[in-house]
Formats: sequence, structure tokens, C-alpha cells
Amino acid sequence: MNYDDWVTLETVQGDLEAELIKGLLEAQDIPVLLSREGAGRAFGFTVGLLGEVEILIPKIFEKQGNSIIEQYKRGSLEQLGNDET
Repeated sequence: MNYDDWVTLETVQGDLEAELIKGLLEAQDIPVLLSREGAGRAFGFTVGLLGEVEILIPKIFEKQGNSIIEQYKRGSLEQLGNDET
């Protein structure tokens, strides 16, 4: 599927948190792109402007993505996914 309109869902510090959030979103079938400053990646910066990572998703998933980010920040992600009870 081709997604033409991508939005920045969140900007975080460092690859670790960016990859964690990427995994959470992809687990819900939301396509994700991570955008990093090239120099920051090359030198391994994880703080400041060179350590920032933008998390981008297709605009059509923005509402769902925002909900996942809110749950992540609240620590209530155990409610995500399929309940088989």
C-alpha cells in the first residue's frame, strides 16, 4: 500500500526509545519511519538536537498512533492487542 501523507507522531531522544515505540506501533499494523539527523547517528549522540529521532506514520493512522503513544506514556499498554478472554 502506498502512503503519500506522513506525519510526525512523536519526537524522542535516542534510538532506544524510538525503536521501542516503532515496535509498539508496528505490532498494531501501523507503518513507521524513523528520521534521524545523519551526524547524530554517525557520532552516536543520544541527547540534544543531534540525538532526536522523529517517529513518522501515515496520516490515516494518526488518531490510532496518538492513542498508542498516550497509553505508552501512562504505562497502560497491556490493554493493547486482542483480548482472547
